[in-house]
Amino acid sequence: MTMNRVPNPLIASLVEDLAPVAPLKRRNGWLVALVAVGATVLGVGLYEGLWQAALAGNAAPIFFVTNGLLLLLGLAAAAAVLSLASPAVGNRQDAPKWATAMVAIIPLTAVLTTIAAGHAIADLFDSRSMYCLTSGMLASLLTFAAMTWWLRRGAPVSTGVANLWAGIAAGAIGSFAYGLSCPIDSVEHLGVWHIAPVALCGALGRMVLPRLTRW
Repeated sequence: MTMNRVPNPLIASLVEDLAPVAPLKRRNGWLVALVAVGATVLGVGLYEGLWQAALAGNAAPIFFVTNGLLLLLGLAAAAAVLSLASPAVGNRQDAPKWATAMVAIIPLTAVLTTIAAGHAIADLFDSRSMYCLTSGMLASLLTFAAMTWWLRRGAPVSTGVANLWAGIAAGAIGSFAYGLSCPIDSVEHLGVWHIAPVALCGALGRMVLPRLTRW
């Protein structure tokens, strides 16, 4: 027995504009992230110049520890963004949480060191405080744009978390890149003025990106 099926105009109108979409490939996301890191470091090097004492290994150990942890946090947060852009069951993001905890030790050490030396918290300000703060945030813009673009291409479910990690990734990578040019290597300076951009960019990502990554 043959049944005549009547076309449903509603269904036809819904599917007529559909087109296949290529799936997100994690390796392409990493390529975007690493290009952003390299371009940011190159831009800082051309505009500010890299600190030669650090390149010669003559900076204080905290200089290398701080910038190394910032790079680690930036990459861990970027990995979380790439993962959250393609949601999956059991998609845990523990690595950036641990990296954030490690970086948080540095500003805590800066404050405790200042207090232990008998100085006021106001003494944490120095001649390059605000310059390093603003420069670190400006250096985060390229990574911020890259993470935003990737989230817009994907379909993040945990948008609040994804936006937060996007901001933190941008702030950490920007502060790392600019930090390679900063000639101040004290724990007080690095712990406050090179970590602050990470917190501020994370807050901006959480507040601003929802308007840009909504789908």
